[in-house]
Amino acid sequence: MIRKFKNFYHRISAALLNVIFMFPGKKLKVIGVTGTDGKTTTVSIIYHILKENGHETSLLTSIGAIVGTKKYDTGFHVTTPSAYILQKLLRQANKAGSEYFVLEVTSHALDQFRVLGIPFKIGVLTNITSEHLDYHKTFDNYFKTKEKLLKKAEIAIVNKDDASYTMLSDSKNKKSPSNWITYGFFESADINLKNFPFESKSLIGDFNKYNCLAAIACAKKLGISDEGIRNALKTYKMPIGRLDFVYEGDYSVVIDFAHTPNAFEQLLSSLKQQTSGRIIHVFGSAGERDQAKRPYMGEISSKYADILFLTAEDPRKENVNNIIEDIASGIKKKDAKVFKLADRKNAIEAAIEMAGPGDLVLITGKAHEKSMTYGNTEYEWSEYKVIENAIKTRK
Repeated sequence: MIRKFKNFYHRISAALLNVIFMFPGKKLKVIGVTGTDGKTTTVSIIYHILKENGHETSLLTSIGAIVGTKKYDTGFHVTTPSAYILQKLLRQANKAGSEYFVLEVTSHALDQFRVLGIPFKIGVLTNITSEHLDYHKTFDNYFKTKEKLLKKAEIAIVNKDDASYTMLSDSKNKKSPSNWITYGFFESADINLKNFPFESKSLIGDFNKYNCLAAIACAKKLGISDEGIRNALKTYKMPIGRLDFVYEGDYSVVIDFAHTPNAFEQLLSSLKQQTSGRIIHVFGSAGERDQAKRPYMGEISSKYADILFLTAEDPRKENVNNIIEDIASGIKKKDAKVFKLADRKNAIEAAIEMAGPGDLVLITGKAHEKSMTYGNTEYEWSEYKVIENAIKTRK
């Protein structure tokens, strides 16, 4: 009942803000990207392709916003901001002369009407796996919320290889065939690896190939030439905190935002193939969020990583040691080497100290974020600074 009241309030607020800011979304070609994983990377690839082909474009991701030539920090732990900030950014994009606006759209934003009034030209769905069940309660609710973007958008672009695809029949039937575009690895998809091969040094792993195919499908639908797309992909660089090799020497250190079982599976399996030594994985799970995923994160990490450091990741009001035990409960390998260090700084330092020739230290979950939440307080945090200092002081 409280949630319904809040959402009603958000809906009225968003409607009023559209009027106050004079419906700025109507003056832009808006592209929304939703999904459990891959949103930030997909948005950044679409943005890069459009920019490289001469189109004035703005973007909004969990990392921040770029409007014209200006960069904006949208706040701690924020992907799709409030309707006020969103409408304000759209208005600023109008003033900056943007033709396109590309943004991440979360299930929370869709459920809470934060994107109300925005006429999406294209809606992209990367994938749907179990996540945010603390909020949505059931997978079906989560799925239907994500699907709203496809129904809102004029054109839907979807991952045909994802397990959720067969559940999308309702939204598919509401689109004309020309406005329902699929992508995937196989020839049954409209855009696939055979009919659109591409090169990009920064896009490592199958999961990034999917993100790239989604962006290609979007760009082609917007009229960008195949040559223009391929040339843009050759100069693309991953956004901060996404498969970011921050150190490469006798050993390597990688930062990534992965924080779901599916993201762990995709990321770790790819890194395992290119690592000659051990994988040392440092991670935790957010407090007061989806608890059901924690054992699966432990299980998948131990499937690929040789050493696990379980630690804090925004525990909020939960006891961080209880969160760690939830993760550890899913570890099935009897000989798994697991270290439990509640202090994330200590865990990172210990992992880097332990790394030997050929080893890869993978640190996931925080990436670009600038704070760590304990209780109701946001404490300053930089994964990059902690890693840099740990490498410098390594004995």
